[in-house]
Amino acid sequence: MDLTQLRGKYTTRNLEIDDLDKNPFKQFELWFNDAMNAKLIEPNAFSLSTVGKDMMPSIRTVLLKTFDEDGFVFFTNYKSTKAKQIEENPKAAALFPWLALERQVKIEGSIEKISTAKSLKYFLSRPKGSQIGAWVSHQSEVISSRSLLESKFDEMKNKFANGEVPFPSFWGGYIIKPTKIEFWQGGDDRLHDRFLYELQNDNSWDRKRLAP
Repeated sequence: MDLTQLRGKYTTRNLEIDDLDKNPFKQFELWFNDAMNAKLIEPNAFSLSTVGKDMMPSIRTVLLKTFDEDGFVFFTNYKSTKAKQIEENPKAAALFPWLALERQVKIEGSIEKISTAKSLKYFLSRPKGSQIGAWVSHQSEVISSRSLLESKFDEMKNKFANGEVPFPSFWGGYIIKPTKIEFWQGGDDRLHDRFLYELQNDNSWDRKRLAP
């Protein structure tokens, strides 16, 4: 299939460095609110890239659950492929593709587990079905059929029918602590606007414009 003629036209006005907040987390919050107000599907969905000791990159979509100036938090099974790669190489990259707004945000940095207390707090806020789902899925393992998964779900649902779902020790959150955050705005004639924030040794952020 030849896709060479498949192209869109970016119509958003040009972005200048003075249009951006000096704090990248505040700038992210502004753009995130724009994505929510535009009613984008899953505005908190982002592509997470990790690399294990075999040096083969792996990428998947996860959901951002909290963020502040410490970093960006998501939750997963600690026995998953991503978790094994993070253990082997605690660095990650994330991409928020808000293409309907002609925007992307790229984040690079270190990654580590959050505290058990914080993971428990979030787990207790989840719907009961989602809590049970965390117990049912041995993430990334090969299974023979969906019916086996559904049967296991029904089994666990009955097991926990009359009480709270216990917190699984193999499940919890990770936080990406960024050292780089890039804001990308689509531009006419492919002259996109890119601005990179880089963390400095004194914990301040340096801003610079990049060529598209």
